[in-house]
Amino acid sequence: MGSTTPLYKQHLEAGAKIVDFGGWDMPLHYGSQIGEHMKVRQDVGMFDVSHMTLVDIKGIGSRAMLVKLLANDVRKLTGNGRALYSAMLNEDGCILDDLIVYGNGDDYLMVVNCGTREKDLNWISKQAEPFDCSVCERTEFAIIAVQGPNSIPVVEDVVGDDVRATMENLKVFQGQYCGRWFLARTGYTGEKGVEIVLPADDAVKLWGDLSEKGVQPIGLGARDTLRLEAGMNLYGSDMDESVTPLSSNMETTVVMNDHEFIGKAALQEQLQSGIDERLVGLIMTSRGVLRAHYPVYCDGQKVGETTSGAFSPTLQHSIALARVSETQGELTVAIRGKQLVVQEVTLPFVRNGRQVYKTQ
Repeated sequence: MGSTTPLYKQHLEAGAKIVDFGGWDMPLHYGSQIGEHMKVRQDVGMFDVSHMTLVDIKGIGSRAMLVKLLANDVRKLTGNGRALYSAMLNEDGCILDDLIVYGNGDDYLMVVNCGTREKDLNWISKQAEPFDCSVCERTEFAIIAVQGPNSIPVVEDVVGDDVRATMENLKVFQGQYCGRWFLARTGYTGEKGVEIVLPADDAVKLWGDLSEKGVQPIGLGARDTLRLEAGMNLYGSDMDESVTPLSSNMETTVVMNDHEFIGKAALQEQLQSGIDERLVGLIMTSRGVLRAHYPVYCDGQKVGETTSGAFSPTLQHSIALARVSETQGELTVAIRGKQLVVQEVTLPFVRNGRQVYKTQ
């Protein structure tokens, strides 16, 4: 048996199919993955994301350390609670992990992936040694993400006045503490929502209160199709230590000017020599489902492969992310020995429940 979150009992009671995910026993679905997906797109759903790794970075040297650690520039976080999405790179400019960091003065809260927990903590602690700051994992907290067009009103309906007031003042991609709770207008679905970091006992109560209001729990299966429709990378699938952010559709999260960070020299060299591959969006409107690791061809020549793929419940056709070297020509994907036509499109595929991609 793997690690479990404080909400494991609630998942079992709701009839979840439990699977191993990065060493954690987590719900894959509660009966209908497509139903859960559409519930988030059309109404509201709640996710247990307590398996994610929370890290507090505190002290007067925190900002200087994070400037060096991250490819994005934490000096952008000029207001308390602002959030920043970034990659953490090695010296070769390749991605150790992607993460979100929230700034609150000299203190920062970082959320990193569970599957890279030990590697990340060791790397962060090593880089922090020359700086006047502390690095502390916060294992006593759970995280509940409530996502969907009706997410904010339903949460405000079950929380106290202080939490409600905090939420009302939050802007998108901002987080604030309210007592021992941390509330953030962030998410992994491309919908309105809030992610709530809170003590384990409070998480069990909040989950129950939301359930009584009819909020449906959502498993990892729908979480994956939702994030794919939103054009969001999954670490270990769409990027890892073998690729850089410049070849992973993460160029906007890299700040090169007046910013010295680990991996910068390697990225400068990559820019000078030319980026050989790009991560792009693909759609396939014919029958069939795009999956990861399908070969991609351009005018009959193999140019890469899909990194993530699924049938899109919102769009009613297949979508994928693919790392390719060329797209100027007819694109096809090999599925069971057949070459099926695909199109490159802009990302994301879906935002706020509707199609937003355009063909290239």
